[in-house]
Formats: sequence, structure tokens, C-alpha cells
Amino acid sequence: MVTCSTLTHSPMAISSLAGISISKTLIRTPTSIPVYNHLNRTHNPLRLTPSTNLKSKLPLSLLFKSHAHKSLTLNSHQPTQIKSLFTGIVEEMGQVRQLGFDESGESFDMIIHSPTVLEDVNLGDSIAVNGTCLTVTEFDPQRLEFKVGLAPETLRKTSLIELEQGSVVNLERAVKPSTRMGGHFVQGHVDGTGEIVSMEPEGDSLWIKVKTSPEILKFIVPKGFIAVDGTSLTVVKVFDEEECFNFMLVEYTQQKVVIPLKKVGQKVNLEVDILGKYVERLLSSGFVESIKSR
Repeated sequence: MVTCSTLTHSPMAISSLAGISISKTLIRTPTSIPVYNHLNRTHNPLRLTPSTNLKSKLPLSLLFKSHAHKSLTLNSHQPTQIKSLFTGIVEEMGQVRQLGFDESGESFDMIIHSPTVLEDVNLGDSIAVNGTCLTVTEFDPQRLEFKVGLAPETLRKTSLIELEQGSVVNLERAVKPSTRMGGHFVQGHVDGTGEIVSMEPEGDSLWIKVKTSPEILKFIVPKGFIAVDGTSLTVVKVFDEEECFNFMLVEYTQQKVVIPLKKVGQKVNLEVDILGKYVERLLSSGFVESIKSR
């Protein structure tokens, strides 16, 4: 499970990335972009190496490939702290302006253009990017851009590893107490990814079938909620034998989210309804049996 993260604030992520051998020849001349500095509120240049320069020689899927690493082992006994909450109602589709390492070659960052979510943004705010809760580390209200850090584990566990310069992403700010709950409770903690196996139009609607792992599929039920790339959707059917589920996008939704822009074979981030995980936890802990024995 991936939670809100920035590489600069994650010692585990830094140690993991530092353990990967990266030739300094891959870090080309960085591009200077002015950003909103969190110390003196003046514009200083942000220096990132665009991913287009890196990808030709070392794709992100290889650089951040899955591997067993002791420092990345999650403690199953450590409770997950909920710092932000989303609804799965996408506010806007932003565009990735830059994606790559900073000047140090250690911090992997992403700059996103997004007029709407920057209206009341503050440093440290949580923004769901394709359903992944990320932390704003810098922003520029004049250029309508903000920066987030991506930990190696975030790239390995989510579909963000497929992003490149120019990619479009779903964006949603964390909810406020006064926010309408138009979707369902979404934490931005991606449980895993799924692969789009079919996209079939029916009238002005679009049927999409996604294949995922049995560990995730067991929490997916017909007519239940699921967040796909951060979009709150209703499951129509579950195909256990195919390890798939499907949902339908109406015409309006197709125009507001990134899912229809993807192709068969591409990944989507999945977060199952947290209520299902709580129920499984209670059943596996023997809580029900302890009540029956009273």
C-alpha cells in the first residue's frame, strides 16, 4: 500500500534510491523553472532533469523495478495514519510539465500544471494524483504549477511509473469539513494496479474491464465502490475466473477523467473500499467468534 509521500521526507525511499547505480552521464543539463519557494516566498529556479532525457537510456520501469529490499518491508502491525481524505470526484485534469531527478540526482520530482487545485493550495497540502496521495513541496501561482516528490516505492506500486512529460492526470484536493461527499471515502493509499483489458462503447457510454490480482479482487463486489485512478466508480460485475471486474463511464465522466484516454494494456491505480478491509480484519482476528462465545 502506498501512502502520501515525498522522497525528500522519506529516509527509506532515499536509502533505496541511493542503492541503485545510476550513471551521472544520464543527468543532462537541467532546465530552470521558477517556483514558489517555501522559505522566503520569492521565485527561485527549480532544476529538474526532464524524464524525456532519462527515458531514452533508462526507462522508469527499469530504474524503479520491483525488487526485494529490506528497508522497504512494511510493518503489518503498524497502523496506517489517515492524514487526508478524498471523495473520488476528480476536480480537474492536470498536465505533467516535468518529471525527473533534481540537480542532486537523488530526489525524483514531478511538476504539474493545474489551474483549479492551486486556487487555495498551501505547502504540505495533500493532492491526489491519479488516486495517489502526494504532498505539495513547492508551487508557483503565476505559472499555475506545483511540485511533488515521488518515492521509489510509489513508482513501483502505482501506475505513475507510466507517466511522462505531457501526460494528463486526475487531480483532487483533500476534502474539507464543509465538502460534499459526492463519491466515497478515498484515502489516496493505492492498494495496487490493474490492467485495462477491454474498452467497449455502448451508445455514448463506455464499458471498461480491468484485470487485477486476487488479493485486490477479493475486496471488489458488484455495485460496490472502487477508486480507479482516483475516480470514484461503481463496480458493475466481478469475473472471478478471469480475475477481472468492469464498470461503465457515462459521457460526462468520460470528458472529466483520464481513464478514457488510456489504451488497452495500460495500468490504472486501484484503491478498494476501506470498509471491506476493515471487515476482513475483524473476521480474521477472531473478533466475531469472541462475541459469539459471550
